Amino acid sequence: MKIYLIAVGNRLSDWVVTGYQEYARRLQSDCTLHLREIAPARRGKGQSVAAVVAAEGERILKAIPAGSRVVALEVEGRAWSTEQLAARCSHWLASGRDVALLVGGPEGLAEECRQRAEESWSLSPLTFPHPLVRVMLAEQLYRAWSLLHNHPYHRA
Repeated sequence: MKIYLIAVGNRLSDWVVTGYQEYARRLQSDCTLHLREIAPARRGKGQSVAAVVAAEGERILKAIPAGSRVVALEVEGRAWSTEQLAARCSHWLASGRDVALLVGGPEGLAEECRQRAEESWSLSPLTFPHPLVRVMLAEQLYRAWSLLHNHPYHRA
């Protein structure tokens, strides 16, 4: 299974790239993580937040691989424990479909992206910097994978 992390933002700090790559690299061939960066929409005078979110949403939707299960990362989404995430990953693997995780920009995901999603996942009710979310997602996916494969990384 391929998991696509489709996230708004590019040209991020080295620590973000290094952290993300560290956990993505640890995943094995049965579950690989691929980043698709979406360029942020231009923000300027006279540019409405709605127009910015809509432009980013269009680019996100175009980046979703055909046939993928779409999961929106949203504060209002469902929070999963590590064990629940591992169960979701097991379900995703069994379905035979790739997964696209959608992470919006600072203003959030476009409504069209939310509607396209089959599931909505919340990492926390807290607000995190979007670059940190990439690292956290990669780590949590690796943790869930390690739990499914009886790897000692996750210590419950």
